Amino acid sequence: FEVSTSVVGWRCALEAVDTSCNIARAYSIYAVRDLFGHVVVELSWGRIARRGASLRLSFASETSAEAFIRRTLVKRASAPRRIGVAYHQV
Repeated sequence: FEVSTSVVGWRCALEAVDTSCNIARAYSIYAVRDLFGHVVVELSWGRIARRGASLRLSFASETSAEAFIRRTLVKRASAPRRIGVAYHQV
């Protein structure tokens, strides 16, 4: 998964689907700058077409937000080993 040069306004939606194992996961990342100049990263995850969970984190700099997003995407890239099916971008 690729992160653009500027994470502000960046959005990524991922899905992992395997009907034979009843796996239907959705994961999204959205980054935006707030009124105070911080970068807010919102993560949402859960089963596709169901209400899931979300988390909002605020970072003082764009570089720290980008580092967090990269670590999160590395974890999602390890899904085949962890859950048996890979995430793909939608």
